[in-house]
Amino acid sequence: MSPSESTPSFQELDLREANVVDVEWSGSSGAVRFDVTLYHDDDGEDGYANWWQVEMLDGQQLGRRELLHAHSTAPFTRSETIEIPDGVPCVVVRGHDQTHGYGGQAMLVTLESGATKAVDQGPETQSFTVGDCP
Repeated sequence: MSPSESTPSFQELDLREANVVDVEWSGSSGAVRFDVTLYHDDDGEDGYANWWQVEMLDGQQLGRRELLHAHSTAPFTRSETIEIPDGVPCVVVRGHDQTHGYGGQAMLVTLESGATKAVDQGPETQSFTVGDCP
């Protein structure tokens, strides 16, 4: 379930950053399996995309998928099951790379409706509100 509300074309992304370009998930409250697609030029620099994580809107980390090696220049998908507390309507999925840290595109995910919304996460993690969710 992941109809994207607004995803920029790949040409608009800064591939030096770990961009989240798609999120699919299954489950509801409790154990939720996230399939996250990152797009990052791992061949273009010394560092690589080294994790993606799921957070509450206030930035509290719920879970992380570690990435242990470079993944070339094509988008790639990795999965992780993460515990989502009851009553959480929307989460943030953001990427991270060894060289630049946070940056690039993150996704807001409304778990009940299946909607996603691409957002520029900037170099520092930021908080969102329910009004920011798709």
